[in-house]
Amino acid sequence: MRTVNFELDTLRSFATGIDLGSYAKAAAQLGRSTSAVSAQLKKLEEQAGVVLFRKSGRGLALTDAGTTLLAYARRMLAMNDEAALALRGASLAGEVRLGLQEDVGEALLAWVLGQFIRSHPHARIDVCVARSAQLQRRVATGQLDLAIAWDAGAEDARGEHLATLPLHWIGPGGAAQAMTTGPGPLPLVLLEAPCALRDIATDALDQAGIRWRCAFSSASLSALWAASAAGLGMTIRTRIGLPPALAPIDPLANGLPALPTIDLAMHRRRGDDSALTTLLADLLRQAVHELAGAGRPAAHPPARAASLTSC
Repeated sequence: MRTVNFELDTLRSFATGIDLGSYAKAAAQLGRSTSAVSAQLKKLEEQAGVVLFRKSGRGLALTDAGTTLLAYARRMLAMNDEAALALRGASLAGEVRLGLQEDVGEALLAWVLGQFIRSHPHARIDVCVARSAQLQRRVATGQLDLAIAWDAGAEDARGEHLATLPLHWIGPGGAAQAMTTGPGPLPLVLLEAPCALRDIATDALDQAGIRWRCAFSSASLSALWAASAAGLGMTIRTRIGLPPALAPIDPLANGLPALPTIDLAMHRRRGDDSALTTLLADLLRQAVHELAGAGRPAAHPPARAASLTSC
């Protein structure tokens, strides 16, 4: 039986198109023409010897065989990328001080840090999980080398754009209707000020003429999730890091105003051109693109050489 050797470039185009929901977007992200990606997918289907796609409205959806191949493609690409990282910097040593916004921290920590430390055993990462404004200040003052944060501040504080994500009203599912149709002000669960998402929520309600009250306020995102799940009030976040007990609420069905998008950005300490920081930045950039494109990085064991602080 002839052995099939799948090409990694083709598998990357295949997986990226699924992550982004569009092969035109995948072509743009990968620096290829749409016709070149189409030719890759046609060749991939010929190599596989099975139908990978089926018509779904105006687009394409995966068949069972396509879903199976996608799982293997992700594993092969992850191994390839980890090997490339290892070869680029296996001998690199030093420390990187990384800041992560709470929402993305949990989603990125295990996968990114685990892969990075396995590829760079002599490196050390000190991680600070904090609010976006704090992270931006710490990068600006040289206390952090790299940070991933919501970009909702002044123009001069903006970093490298990574993704634009929709904001959602979040609630405990069935209790949302009771919250929005009750006789009193709409109860909200909010992070303590200053908080960009807090301002977005209250401004949207004020502009819509909807009365609201702060039913719960905390500096902790985990406390916010717990209060929302308990039915104390609604909040707004992206889908990243959303606990299973909570769900996005349809604004139209519940008389709520539509919400804007928010940008996620990478901030880097001025003058830091170290190879170690650059490699970590590349890995974070890739992981954020996966999160933003409906995919989720595969989990890996957390790294022992990374230290975590809440600051």
